[in-house]
Amino acid sequence: MDKIKLIIWREFITRVRKPSFIIMTILGPLLIAGGIAAVVFLGMQEAGPQNVVVIDKARIVTDQLKDGKDIHFFYRTEDLSDSAFKAGPYTLMVHVNEKVTVNNTVQYFFTDHPSQTTQNMVSAELERVIEQAKLLENDLDPETYRRINTALKVQLRDLDKGGKRSYDQVKATIGFFMGYIMFFFIFMYGVQVMRGVMEEKQNRIVEVLVSSVKPFQLMMGKIIGIAFVGLVQFMLWILLSTMLSGGVMVAAKDRISRQATAGLPMGQPMTAEARDQLTQQLGFDPTQEVDQADAASEGFTVMKEIWDETPVTLVVLLFLFYFLFGYLLYSALFAGIGSAVDNETDTQQFMLPVMLPMLAAIFIAQSAVLNPDGPAVLWCSIIPLTSPVVMMVRVAMGNAFEHPLELLLSMALLVGTFIGTTWLAGRIYRTGILMYGKKVSWKELGKWLFYKG
Repeated sequence: MDKIKLIIWREFITRVRKPSFIIMTILGPLLIAGGIAAVVFLGMQEAGPQNVVVIDKARIVTDQLKDGKDIHFFYRTEDLSDSAFKAGPYTLMVHVNEKVTVNNTVQYFFTDHPSQTTQNMVSAELERVIEQAKLLENDLDPETYRRINTALKVQLRDLDKGGKRSYDQVKATIGFFMGYIMFFFIFMYGVQVMRGVMEEKQNRIVEVLVSSVKPFQLMMGKIIGIAFVGLVQFMLWILLSTMLSGGVMVAAKDRISRQATAGLPMGQPMTAEARDQLTQQLGFDPTQEVDQADAASEGFTVMKEIWDETPVTLVVLLFLFYFLFGYLLYSALFAGIGSAVDNETDTQQFMLPVMLPMLAAIFIAQSAVLNPDGPAVLWCSIIPLTSPVVMMVRVAMGNAFEHPLELLLSMALLVGTFIGTTWLAGRIYRTGILMYGKKVSWKELGKWLFYKG
């Protein structure tokens, strides 16, 4: 046991001291968040101002579309040829047919594909003006229509929980995210185990090590040592991510506070003229900002209700359980692969069968978000090779707690399979770790399982 502890410490301290570990641990969450923000920001940027020419023979929208910061509208009551469009200053041409209030169809023509942001902004303006035209055609007051035209909000309520609101879909999405993180770390550190075994085998260091420790002790020490590295890095990622999320929450609350003190008139509908005037004074559309504030407040309320009704401690403990034993299970398989081959090229034939169950688990977990009671979700949450990912969706939803026997069976099978897999991997490891220069087949691996000694 003392020898295994020494190997664990060696594997742990060697990897923790590497610059790559420090960079990935400290800068990883920042780089990911910054990369996502950069992609979103750059995706919203335009190559330049967008000059949109609107062909409106019936004069339905002419002079009624509002220019944006980078979008300017121009109007024509006659067709514009393709050559004239290309030669002109325009970036987008919109054809508004004379029956647009009936068929709700417009056509966009372009030479350089407009971004989705441009399309959305132009479409929003067209919808607003065409809606006004429809109201006038049907002799309806726009202000009255605006008051009664409200979006439908659907609330799911579970009768088995006393009619309380159900957030199962949100919880399932959180569970899928947890399972995906688990898949990422299991794969990343499992591959590290395999590469570490291959490096020691190629450098002949293992010949010195096995003279003082048993191959099985060496394999277990390497697996557990790298597991501690993964847990430490994962906990640090959670801590840093929580700090970043806290900053975002504070910024969101400040924005809501600014909106609440914007001085909006209360108790009566706002006219279009008053809205335009207040927009110029405040620098933003007050009605849109209030809607966003209400949505943000509702989001905070939903998250608080989810937090209150979720056994957070139990969910975290189960996550750590499935993460740890899922990693140990797959790391034993990766260690066996690493000991059987001499280079990474030879690992391909053995890697695919090992990775297929985890890839299948990701797809099944996605379906669990929509149908947590499906038979595929049930069986894959119990089968050990897929349960670490799929069961987390059921745990996050609370579905697993409603079927405690299935949860206990899943946990017991995972532990039992880990023990059996470790025994099998150990038999491959003790033979393959000292074998050099030979292409290993599946048939050869089968023989190693039955070697005596």
